[in-house]
Amino acid sequence: MTAAETALLLARLQFGFTVSFHFIFPSFSIGLASYLMVLEGLRLRTGKPVYLDLFRFWVKIFAVAFAMGVVSGIVMSYQFGTNWSVFSDKAGPVIGPLMAYEVLTAFFLEAGFLGVMLFGMKRVGKGLHFAATCMVALGTFISAFWILSVNSWMQTPTGFAMNAQGQFVVAGSWAAVIFNPSFPNRLVHTVIAAYLTTSLVVGACGAWHLLTDARRRGKAASSDEPAGSPAAVTSPHPTASGEAVRTMFSMAMWMAALVAPVQILAGDMQGLNTLQHQPAKVLAMEGDFDPSPNGAPLILFGLPSNADGKVHYKVEIPYAGSLILKHDPHAPLQGLKDFPRDQWAPVAVVFWSFRVMVGLGFAMLGLGLWSLAARTRRKLYDWKWLHRAALVMGPSGFVAVIAGWITTEVGRQPWTIYGLLRTSQSASPLATPAVATSLAAFVVVYFAVFGIGVWYILKLMQKGPGAHEAELSDAPIRSAGITPVAQMGDEA
Repeated sequence: MTAAETALLLARLQFGFTVSFHFIFPSFSIGLASYLMVLEGLRLRTGKPVYLDLFRFWVKIFAVAFAMGVVSGIVMSYQFGTNWSVFSDKAGPVIGPLMAYEVLTAFFLEAGFLGVMLFGMKRVGKGLHFAATCMVALGTFISAFWILSVNSWMQTPTGFAMNAQGQFVVAGSWAAVIFNPSFPNRLVHTVIAAYLTTSLVVGACGAWHLLTDARRRGKAASSDEPAGSPAAVTSPHPTASGEAVRTMFSMAMWMAALVAPVQILAGDMQGLNTLQHQPAKVLAMEGDFDPSPNGAPLILFGLPSNADGKVHYKVEIPYAGSLILKHDPHAPLQGLKDFPRDQWAPVAVVFWSFRVMVGLGFAMLGLGLWSLAARTRRKLYDWKWLHRAALVMGPSGFVAVIAGWITTEVGRQPWTIYGLLRTSQSASPLATPAVATSLAAFVVVYFAVFGIGVWYILKLMQKGPGAHEAELSDAPIRSAGITPVAQMGDEA
């Protein structure tokens, strides 16, 4: 490997590392913002205090996750000017305005109403506070809209022309750029993934407290102390409200049961779209090196090798690949060998990341169906193995979205703009030591800073929602010498 190839690999690893970290937080905050909107809407409609308790509990976690998402996103964006300056120069006339629209619409909307949502419950009316929560939820969706439009255009570029300087420029309507062929499917698939990710985290939090409460009650029953004595009810989490825990676990399981099947359908539609516009990516996902003129098998497992052009030790189902991709078991399917070798993605990475994503998707479906069985038998809060499964599945949404992102981005290789601009032609002319040093610094700082943030979120979840949960305090703002805006008029 030459020095230039090493520098390119390190630049790709750095961007992949920072994007993976960043992707975790928006995939959580997009779904959590909508969950907060639903909670506050139910509180206004029913007047039940449990929804207010849940809102105040989860809004604290949202504030931390949102802040980490903003910080990690800003750091990531700088790499377009450092490691990928050639790409920025060539694609900037198209992607630059789209990313600016994200700032002008989504970020300003979120920033404008976030303070009201976090600190304004006692300072503004109920209706205005709910409107602010809705605006924050809308802002997270709009942010996803623009970012996914940019990424989708890089996957399926349309509505462009090349100018005399070799740059991509918009030709005709911006609508052709924004609503490129893969964008609608990708938007639906990604946003649903964010909702599922959030529901699994909420469900895991509820399951943990249900298990903790069951263990505490079991100890109390086996203790010599009377059931109502202080010794019998002592718990490291005495503030957790049973009603709030049951409510959030029930809501999370409804989400998993109803949305997981929709996500599988959306994933199938996205796969068919990808087969139409990026066939080599799908063939890498499936491990289909050889053409299949009479129907392709579905390779379940194996060890793909780009060098050998085959999948070793494969386990396959005859004709099932064509049945899934073409809805006809005998439909012909291309193979990677129909494409030049220098246009093959790293098949082993794409092959396995795709299976991780699909496998977790079906595990989510199984969890949802299990919860429906428990619900029909009125055992949703009693089946400990269901609660254990929900707890184990808590991080699975994050793993699935990262696996999906790897499938999408690594499967696009060797292109940054599919079929038009290679990754090797997009990188900045940087020396290997410079890229290696910055990559090492990113790894250390990210694990330190965001590791602490994740630890703090887990500590908040461990505490659990309490009855009459306290509102977010603006004490940190006051300690910094800043007067809350809502009180400036009174002090003046």
